[in-house]
Amino acid sequence: MSFTTRCKRLYQRLRADSIKGSAAIEFAMVAPAFFLLLMGTMEGGIMFFAQSSLQNAVNDTARLVRTGQTACYTLNGTTCVPMTQDQFKTRVCNQVSLLLKNCTSGSLQFDVNAYPSGYSAASNSSPLDGSKNLNTLTAFNVGSACDVVLVRAFYKWPVFTPGLNYFMANMSGSYHLLATAAAFRNEPFNTNTGGCT
Repeated sequence: MSFTTRCKRLYQRLRADSIKGSAAIEFAMVAPAFFLLLMGTMEGGIMFFAQSSLQNAVNDTARLVRTGQTACYTLNGTTCVPMTQDQFKTRVCNQVSLLLKNCTSGSLQFDVNAYPSGYSAASNSSPLDGSKNLNTLTAFNVGSACDVVLVRAFYKWPVFTPGLNYFMANMSGSYHLLATAAAFRNEPFNTNTGGCT
């Protein structure tokens, strides 16, 4: 067999094998973007579920304010004392502790404000400062019968997906702020109030 014939066969064999690794190379080029978007989609869904769970916890705990149960909060079935801010936070955290791991630390902030003059006096200011950090919220005023009350809760959710912090984070330090609120008028829960006008 001549040298030319060998070269032709080698060339034909190399040409036939030239497309065998193309799928792996194409996948290697597309895989990082695909997995990044897949992780971002999954994290976005989990964040949406956490936001919904936090809203549900705030609604359930705010019902204690609306019905006047915070004025006479029962501990261990015996004592009737006004609910404290820490007890309110514990009630919220107990309902979302599976998703919001740092609930008892500074990651969860909330405030409760009463407005006796009605909805027009209520204010919903930003919980972030100029540097996009979460302010320390300390207001806890549940009001009295027929007062308008605004309950707000905020949680700093850490964004884990690398490369998508620019799109998913709305706070400094790669955090996304989960924000919930419940606005309502307290029921006429004491005997001196015949009804709310």
